[in-house]
Amino acid sequence: MVLEKIKQYNDVRRVPAEELPILADEIRSFLIRRISENGGHLASNLGVVELTIALHRCLHFPEDKIVWDVGHQAYTHKLLTGRREGFYKLRKAGGMSGFPKRSESPCDAFDTGHSSTSISAGLGYVYARDLKKEHYTVVSVIGDGSMTGGMAFEALNNAAALNSNFIIILNDNAMSISRNVGGMSRYLSGIRTYRGYNDLKENVAATLKRIPLIGGPLAEGISRTKSTIKQMMIPGMLFENMGITYLGPVDGHDIDAMTQVINDAKNLDRAVIIHVRTQKGRGYDPAEQSPECFHGVGPFRVETGEPLRVKKEKTCTDIFSETLVRLAEADESIVGITAAMAEGTGMAAFAKRFPKRFFDVGIAEEHAVTFAAGLAAGGLHPVLAVYSSFLQRGFDQIVHDVCMQQLPVIFAIDRAGLVGDDGETHQGVFDLSYLRMIPGMTVIAPKNRWELEDALVWAASVRRPVAIRYPKTAASAALSEFRKPFSDEKCEVLQSGKDAVLYAAGTMVETAWKAAEILEGKGIKPSVVNLRFVKPLDLETVLAAAGNCRVAVTLEENALAGGIGEEIGNALAEAGIECRVIPCGIPDRFIPQGGIEELKQNLCMDAEDIAKAVQEALGRTEAP
Repeated sequence: MVLEKIKQYNDVRRVPAEELPILADEIRSFLIRRISENGGHLASNLGVVELTIALHRCLHFPEDKIVWDVGHQAYTHKLLTGRREGFYKLRKAGGMSGFPKRSESPCDAFDTGHSSTSISAGLGYVYARDLKKEHYTVVSVIGDGSMTGGMAFEALNNAAALNSNFIIILNDNAMSISRNVGGMSRYLSGIRTYRGYNDLKENVAATLKRIPLIGGPLAEGISRTKSTIKQMMIPGMLFENMGITYLGPVDGHDIDAMTQVINDAKNLDRAVIIHVRTQKGRGYDPAEQSPECFHGVGPFRVETGEPLRVKKEKTCTDIFSETLVRLAEADESIVGITAAMAEGTGMAAFAKRFPKRFFDVGIAEEHAVTFAAGLAAGGLHPVLAVYSSFLQRGFDQIVHDVCMQQLPVIFAIDRAGLVGDDGETHQGVFDLSYLRMIPGMTVIAPKNRWELEDALVWAASVRRPVAIRYPKTAASAALSEFRKPFSDEKCEVLQSGKDAVLYAAGTMVETAWKAAEILEGKGIKPSVVNLRFVKPLDLETVLAAAGNCRVAVTLEENALAGGIGEEIGNALAEAGIECRVIPCGIPDRFIPQGGIEELKQNLCMDAEDIAKAVQEALGRTEAP
């Protein structure tokens, strides 16, 4: 096997050129096999195998730098830098990350996980290199989907002023996760299908070179005026007009062609964009046919692509999707928005049922929030479905454009709390903190599938900003006997007890109930309060539930800093209620990948740990 020759970085430079197609096939087979066992990002990685090989043939590591946008397509890069064994624990606790990590290898230049960042980071590397009078190549690899993010254009604007080398590879596969939308997608599509420029250049050059004596110089002159020809032959030439040299389109699966154009680009003393055309999911038929379904996958059967873990239970995303469609059928003012995540957020069903009331704005969360504000100002009731960690990008817009004007935008925050395998960049553990601080925002954390449905129905009935956060996991059917109406905007007291009180939000309500059952077996019956509305907090019920309790535990799948535990602790102290407050949540550090339940156990956030903490605080621990 050719792949077995790759033991460490730069080994691929010694592989004979004729063996490179074999290496590409072996890499694809390896990735399909490993991802089928452990899960991971498949389609995006299969699409960049030859591109990555070409980059590693042209660059020298770790001196040269590649900044991968998003980073979920860096698996081949990891293989070519000697991390083959790491794939056996890919995205597992203590194992190799599914994204670039500087702490993992000197060949990973920049930690990534969100989109549209690579050009900015790469440009920073370029200026650092030049100021320190160092000499290395910097390459930023960005997908056409990520080019819909405004940050990419802010960086391009600065890159146009460069007088030194900076290579930007635009990996164009017409996909982000869902199909790309908007003007940039249409623009790139036009370039992909326009052959006039390349055909003209090649035909003119070939004809001129046949003219004795003067043919060669004339052909060279034509080459020097290629930018003018581009202006004539390719509509717009956006990048050239910005002052950035454009090369391409190039077949991203032709290693020789890629190697040549990258080496040519290294000789330019300015920013250059190499437009590379690739096929997402290449080499694996199920992924080629349905790349959006093979973006992020769990274990699957290689022969068919069918998942090994058949989804039996509805997820919170499913409940949101079904409820939203039902509400929209009765209320024509409801419109849906997604940022290139129609499938992942459950908006696909809404889009199919109400195509004229659905808007996919591409990977542009900041724009999505303000766009929603404009829709609301215009008399509609927008619902923006977005992953928790991605909504962080729209914080300023939530503050200024939605809440400051008290516009009725519903934020359906998916993947809230711990999400597991994707690690630090995707854990949704900050939304309660950054949303609770905003005046006028209402934040709801439902405890189960029924409460999620009721929360969305209630949010659609009011005319103010509302955020509903729910987890990635299956929609819990536990505690179905408790279904307090939302009309009073109050907490829900599930159980009244003495000595201790457990205040919980969202997924942690079920955990609190289990902890209470354990405590009851020890002779301790605590109160259990489902907070539901974590902003504004129902302090009247919170204080009343404390009573004469000696211990209060706050449970939230969110950062402790700025979380509900802080507010409850302060409220109890101000009311003169003397009890020990034990906060349970995410500590002040970033949480790596791992199974969700495994992470909760490691963070002492499971029922057993909570019950133990209450016992210890009450002095009721059993003798060993």
